[in-house]
Amino acid sequence: MAQHTVTSQYGVPIIKDIDSYLETVKQDSCKGMTELRSIIPGIVYDLRYAGTNNFMHRRMYPKNTKLTFLRAPAATALQKVQQELNAQGYGLKIFDAYRPYSVTVRFWELVKDERYVANPSKGSGHNRGLAVDLTIINLSTGKELEMGTGFDNFTDSAHHNFTQLPQSVLNNRKFLKDTMEKYGFSLFDTEWWHYYWPNDRNYEVLDLEAKRIYISPFSLHR
Repeated sequence: MAQHTVTSQYGVPIIKDIDSYLETVKQDSCKGMTELRSIIPGIVYDLRYAGTNNFMHRRMYPKNTKLTFLRAPAATALQKVQQELNAQGYGLKIFDAYRPYSVTVRFWELVKDERYVANPSKGSGHNRGLAVDLTIINLSTGKELEMGTGFDNFTDSAHHNFTQLPQSVLNNRKFLKDTMEKYGFSLFDTEWWHYYWPNDRNYEVLDLEAKRIYISPFSLHR
């Protein structure tokens, strides 16, 4: 069966059915979505859009969402990040990774600022399973390293080039940046927590619930 896309109201081709997604994976195994906990032992989830502790102040994902994904190469690279951090007594906490396109549309309708929210006329790295929002935790305490702002802080102080912060905070941001970039991720200028994998395989924009991906045949979560 050939894959097929539909065109969103913003003119973007998107995949909305699981069979079409699976067809892309058959054609290119790198397009498989990997549930992060399945290959990254000890990774911590704080999936903000599964609850109300986010800038929307409302739950954006289905109730009890406990899964998150990246495309296979990005997930493997993140596994290496975790291994390096673990060797130094640290680990990763994930705020968000794959995000269905319909959620990005809802964000845009509220914010409409491309510094902080993806324009749905382009789709986002999150929608393609290439972007991840994260921070570093100290394994001995379970606490996050101080990064100067919280997650989804829409001020200049969250930007990578903002330097009016204590040196310890700047060092922590650099620690995260250096480790992520070492394994192939790129930073997003206005959000210290946001990193993305290059879209070098024409990864499609997806609008599929995480649960549907997880239970699908050929899913790479096992």
